[in-house]
Amino acid sequence: MLDYFFAHPFLVSLLIVGFYCLYVAVLSILENRAITRLGSFCPRIRSYLPFGADIVYRMRHHAHNDTDIDFWEWLFAWSPHEHSKTVEVALARRRWIFTADPENIKAILATQFQDFGKGKQFHEDWKPFLGDSIFTTDGQQWHDSRQLIRPQLVKNRVADLKIFEKHAERLMTKIGGHGEVVDIAALFYRFTLDLTTDYLLGKSVDSLDNPQTEFASAFAEVQKVQSLITRSGELSALIPKGAYFRGLKVINAFVEPFIEQVLRLKVSDLEEKPSQSFLDALAATGTRDCNAIRDQVIAVLLAGRDTTAGTLSFTFKELSAQPEIVRKLRREILEKVGSSKLPTYEDLKSMPYLQHVINETLRLYPSVPYNVRRALHDTTLPTGGGPDGSQPVGILEGTDIGYAAISMQRREDLYPPPSADFPPASQYSPERWDKWTPKPWT
Repeated sequence: MLDYFFAHPFLVSLLIVGFYCLYVAVLSILENRAITRLGSFCPRIRSYLPFGADIVYRMRHHAHNDTDIDFWEWLFAWSPHEHSKTVEVALARRRWIFTADPENIKAILATQFQDFGKGKQFHEDWKPFLGDSIFTTDGQQWHDSRQLIRPQLVKNRVADLKIFEKHAERLMTKIGGHGEVVDIAALFYRFTLDLTTDYLLGKSVDSLDNPQTEFASAFAEVQKVQSLITRSGELSALIPKGAYFRGLKVINAFVEPFIEQVLRLKVSDLEEKPSQSFLDALAATGTRDCNAIRDQVIAVLLAGRDTTAGTLSFTFKELSAQPEIVRKLRREILEKVGSSKLPTYEDLKSMPYLQHVINETLRLYPSVPYNVRRALHDTTLPTGGGPDGSQPVGILEGTDIGYAAISMQRREDLYPPPSADFPPASQYSPERWDKWTPKPWT
């Protein structure tokens, strides 16, 4: 028998390919039956190359050119349903769901929170950078992380604006004189890095004064490679990671001495400190796990730096094109705090137009425009399936769901009809918040 197979290698190859195709077909039938038992399918995006390679290429192309929103709009254009933005695609034989439907995003983030998580692969991909922090874990680990850091982010810890003022004054000296062109986004990222390290560790990296500081450069490099790892999926092993691990070494070398120093203090000593950093407060909870503290500090540093810098950058982008909004905002600030007084937390809460400006920025430019969750067990999404796009979508364990908050928040059909008091959803208008109070999910 073996001699026959060795004598006919072409026939053996055909048999192997045939058995593989049969295996794939049977597996697909079983998966389809399991999905239909749970719910429906949603509109499927057609791929013209094996394993969805053409779609992966399109996604990487848009990511490289910072036009991700165009990729998502292309995805949702495959849906024939006017009021449904949920589609699916097969990538390397894995079923992916993409959605910008509010009911589905609400299910993922709120009402069915326990059904979806980051998944084991995300945890493994991000573990060298963020460890077992709140942003990489699910279940009990996530709950423990949340319990550890939540008390450190309450109002009385973020309401002291002196630390903000110190770095804001330094930022102002870097902006330049009247008529000068400046890359304000780059300054904001350095500003928030200085501010966040100061708040977390009690010491700033001072990147505003030293743009090429080793820590700032390492942090940027690690973020860049980490993003590539996440986007590349099973091909991430092909990404060169030498600079990534060198960057992690620099980050850890900067952070760990602060942790070791604070862990040498007794809890009672930490509690009696007149001014506590985030790190002091974490150690004061009684935890003595250096790695656990390191993971949470880096995670909050990543979140605090990028979200704040992004929101500031997009706010100034819109303000630079609309001087009337600037005049109105400046008038409110001068009326409330003047030109020399340090604003208090209460002052900020008493300026409705300032809040409207921030709300409008976050509406058009959410801090996390896109994200991915994985089904932790068999479940459903509320809508997007069936012939009219209104039926539940069957979701098998391990299915990845990409959701686009930025696409959802720009959908004209989710807003009141345009009027004199309510401009089109695509228009930046803080005034829309004067009377419009959308109902939150929480």
